[in-house]
Amino acid sequence: MSINSIDHDDMTGIATSWDAKDESNEKVTSKQVKSAEARRRIEMLKEIRESGLTLEEARELGLLH
Repeated sequence: MSINSIDHDDMTGIATSWDAKDESNEKVTSKQVKSAEARRRIEMLKEIRESGLTLEEARELGLLH
């Protein structure tokens, strides 16, 4: 199939359907945001623990707020 055999209306329809899918992915709930923040914090605390730092040392270094 060559690019010249594709109908312009078909291409427009495909492009429109992609835009609709992209917009639906952008709707993020506050619960999802909070869950993502919690996961990041847990990962950060795991890394601090693995490095051997105490929580006080991590705060002094500015790793925890």
